[in-house]
Amino acid sequence: MNVTIHASFLPHDDPEASLVFYRDVLGFEVRDDVGYDGMRWITVGPAGQPGTSIVLQPPAADPGITDGERTTISEMMAKGTYAGILLATDDLDGLFARAESRGAEVMQEPIEQPFGVRDCAFRDPAGNMVRVQELR
Repeated sequence: MNVTIHASFLPHDDPEASLVFYRDVLGFEVRDDVGYDGMRWITVGPAGQPGTSIVLQPPAADPGITDGERTTISEMMAKGTYAGILLATDDLDGLFARAESRGAEVMQEPIEQPFGVRDCAFRDPAGNMVRVQELR
């Protein structure tokens, strides 16, 4: 049996800003952009990896979420504590330079971590932490 990661979900609160970050800053392909009832679900992913995607979704789309939970989610997104993702690249310095030059909010410049990886971190427009490790 083979199990793979097909898609991960991250919240967004500004679809256009999210498109700019994931498409123009990180260089991901836009695979789908679906609107419904004033909301948008945007699927992006790395070129050459059609089986792996990130679905950027409106955090309030789930009808089971209460108004209080929506408020909590909004507060956590604003603080950057609601969601995050870990990516990897073989050119960490190049990706960092590209992202920084295109206005990405830098959380951490590339550094060698004491636990054996070299990485950096950004916040996407919704406040999600996007950490990028260097492939070795």
